[in-house]
Amino acid sequence: MSTQVPRLFDGLVDDAAVFPPGNATLPDALAAHRRHRTAWYADLVGPLLLPASALADLPALLGAQERIEVGVIGDVPIPDLYPLRDRVDPRIRIRQVEAAVAKRGEDPLPGLAALAGLPAHLDDADVYAEIPLTWGLLGALDRLAGERAAGKRIAAKFRTGGLAAELFPTPVELAAVIGACRDRNLPFKLTAGLHHAIRHIDPETGFTHHGFVNVLAGAAVAQTGAEVAEVAEVLAATDPLPLVETARSRRDQARPLWIGFGSCSVMEPLIDLVRLGLVNGGYQP
Repeated sequence: MSTQVPRLFDGLVDDAAVFPPGNATLPDALAAHRRHRTAWYADLVGPLLLPASALADLPALLGAQERIEVGVIGDVPIPDLYPLRDRVDPRIRIRQVEAAVAKRGEDPLPGLAALAGLPAHLDDADVYAEIPLTWGLLGALDRLAGERAAGKRIAAKFRTGGLAAELFPTPVELAAVIGACRDRNLPFKLTAGLHHAIRHIDPETGFTHHGFVNVLAGAAVAQTGAEVAEVAEVLAATDPLPLVETARSRRDQARPLWIGFGSCSVMEPLIDLVRLGLVNGGYQP
């Protein structure tokens, strides 16, 4: 049985073990990330995500010849991210930097202007602007699309969950965002709430979570020109069969628009993919 992760899932899940609700210590997260990077499912796993404030603690935990790729989450003011390239240990490659450009309910454009200057201070890292799903969204996406057209490695990021029900966008809201990114040819990442493949209700919180296979299928449908209502129907689906078939038919293709998502657990998405028959390998749930 092949142990290769299909192209559709390549780098889908960034390792966010140190972030809630996982809250792993940095040594534990690094040890687990090393195991992920050498496992049969390694192609599924993106970089280790770390807060910018914790980046200085990483070199002491690395071997002399060890190399690691990380994604930096901006928990400091955006201008403080500009010197990252010059301050980082040479064993660490910064693959991406992600930062929120506004608090919920505020105009994101001023913060976006600061973040748009960051790519010039990095080598080959991608920059993701976390845009709130509120007033100013379309203007922010227009600005991002313009920056990309000018050659900057910058794209969008959105939250799909959190510790309160209102932090979970509805299928229509998320479908509208996907469609807006498609219309601007703007790649995007997602974060929070995407632990499982299919849309479901969390029995502990009662919150309805989006499924990452729903998002894969929804982005694929959107890429064909589907309207918001059709994409929302895919995002709202709870029957795995049509979603799995949509994903299976695109196993050897790159993901359209959607870069991937961060998860405090790499294993939960992996187990779902194995159970749905979308990934074959050495793990038997």
